[in-house]
Amino acid sequence: MTRSISASFQRVFTLSVLLALALPRAARTEDVVSYKFQTWQEDGGRIRVDAHYALAEKDLGLSTRLKVTGLVDAIAGATPNGQPAPEGSDQVPLSRLTERRKAWSADFSHQFSRTSVALGYAVSRESDYISKGLSVNTLTDFNEKNTTLIFGYARVDDDITARFLPAPRTKTGDDFVLGVTQLLNARTTLTFNVTYGVADGFMSDPYKIIQKNVELFPGLFLALTFPENRPKHREKWVVFTGTNLAVDRLKGALDASYRYYHDNFGTDSHTVALEWFQSIGDHLIVRPSLRFYRQSAASFYHITLDGTSIDPLDPASGRAPFYSADYRLSKLDTLNAGIKIVWNIIPDRLAVDATYERYTMTGRDGRTSASAYPDANVFTFGGRYSW
Repeated sequence: MTRSISASFQRVFTLSVLLALALPRAARTEDVVSYKFQTWQEDGGRIRVDAHYALAEKDLGLSTRLKVTGLVDAIAGATPNGQPAPEGSDQVPLSRLTERRKAWSADFSHQFSRTSVALGYAVSRESDYISKGLSVNTLTDFNEKNTTLIFGYARVDDDITARFLPAPRTKTGDDFVLGVTQLLNARTTLTFNVTYGVADGFMSDPYKIIQKNVELFPGLFLALTFPENRPKHREKWVVFTGTNLAVDRLKGALDASYRYYHDNFGTDSHTVALEWFQSIGDHLIVRPSLRFYRQSAASFYHITLDGTSIDPLDPASGRAPFYSADYRLSKLDTLNAGIKIVWNIIPDRLAVDATYERYTMTGRDGRTSASAYPDANVFTFGGRYSW
């Protein structure tokens, strides 16, 4: 019952390969092993996720590289099920859940004369959700390596077997990205990417419900709940631009980015992210960060179906009418503010790091109960060794 994790696996898989591939080539000429532990802890004891990540990178000759990543995480706690707060209360009903996920990915890359090609494969498994993905990504240098063209494709196939479903369901997703990174001068780079994605199949969350007061007899109403019903086809567009600026006199660097997202669910979002990397001496790096996200509501988001002409379907069909009371589809803002400290014990060889982030989510529609939106503390600890 970890839709908040599983639903994001396709995005994580698609983007993680591209981001790793987009790292400067000189920074990936070593054998590397690393480990990270991250804990997500929502206020009020709602949801806690503990995740363990391990990564190994190995050179297989002068031009070929293999990277393998493993992940084990556990989720426990309570999350809103889609029902509104009962009359006289401001607390939305919560459903308890526990789940464990295991995932791994492997990326095999080879550097040709001007082009680097990477092939990736990944698997994520939960008790009720299996996701498998593959990717092909390329980086091609032009203009004396001052310009790099990025092209990537990723596909994910999901199998959903939640116990509330009358039969297993499937979902597929395809993402294409095209972009360019330009070295403006010795201290500044600029990146621009466009991503198009399409997904088909079961898009609903099998653990989310929506409420409607149904008139059983004249004047007699009963509050009934029904599974949510989202469209079975989704298209999305993402435009991303970012810059890296080194400031030598401050011994620091700025990483700034903006991301615009649009899909045919009616959702538009804007993300602004800022990170400052500050060197202190030869062994310490401090990185404060700030990320602001704002989205509009999906066109089929409702707190309840009361006051609508919608006759809910059971089970969800993926055909109109569409409806969901999942707060994550509402009009909302999120804010991440954090700080990361990296200690290079042996420069370019052995390093440890620790990160703290404060995450807040706020509704903006004036109707959804504030208790639906979580706030959380996020702690991350890691280590890296290269040779």
